[in-house]
Amino acid sequence: QVQPVESGGGLVQTGESLRLSCATSRMIFSYSAMGWYRQAPGKQRELVATITTTGNTDYADSVKGRFTISRDNAKTTVYLQMNSLKPEDTAVYYCNARNVALRYDYWGQGTQVTVSS
Repeated sequence: QVQPVESGGGLVQTGESLRLSCATSRMIFSYSAMGWYRQAPGKQRELVATITTTGNTDYADSVKGRFTISRDNAKTTVYLQMNSLKPEDTAVYYCNARNVALRYDYWGQGTQVTVSS
């Protein structure tokens, strides 16, 4: 399995939490920087958070302090813990596995997150 597979999306109310998961093969996971991106209707896909193979993380300003990205190397899974959700977080969330040197860039099919006000 090369393509990442996301799970965990759903419908929540403002202020609630969700955790997204993304799994891929051990080979891909081991060599990949993993990331979460999102795309709201009528908008471009944007970076949410990334984590390198060594655990270095980066976040969009809009989610800093609310979202946490983590990776479990044993389970070859990356997580996105989303707290204090807002309606503007509503989007399809995509998982990405990337290695620039090895020239691959794999995307999951996306999972819908809807935050009602």
